[in-house]
Amino acid sequence: MQGWFSILLLMILGAAFGAGSIVLSTLLGPRKPSPEKLAPYECGMPAVSDARERHPIKFFLIAMIFLLFDIEVAFLYPWAMALRDLGWPGFVQVLVFFAVLVAGYAYVWKKGALTWDKP
Repeated sequence: MQGWFSILLLMILGAAFGAGSIVLSTLLGPRKPSPEKLAPYECGMPAVSDARERHPIKFFLIAMIFLLFDIEVAFLYPWAMALRDLGWPGFVQVLVFFAVLVAGYAYVWKKGALTWDKP
């Protein structure tokens, strides 16, 4: 049980630090509200339309394609760490993995899923 005490103490200290930082910032922080600071977006430009309007499906499609091709890095890092142990069979497997990814990328490109302006 003594091993868990240090973890519990660390969690309590972390929560106390977070709560203390929030309390101190509200008590000691400057309060100079202005119309610009009270606006929903403090970028200097007025909002053009409602923030709750729907995004086009194309946005989500490109986001999913990005995630799909970005996850490959999670597979490449362990492979790079174990390259000496895997030898040539591991190298061939990664080449096949890349061939599948390139084929998928070519298919997505050919279908026009990466062009934003096309309806």
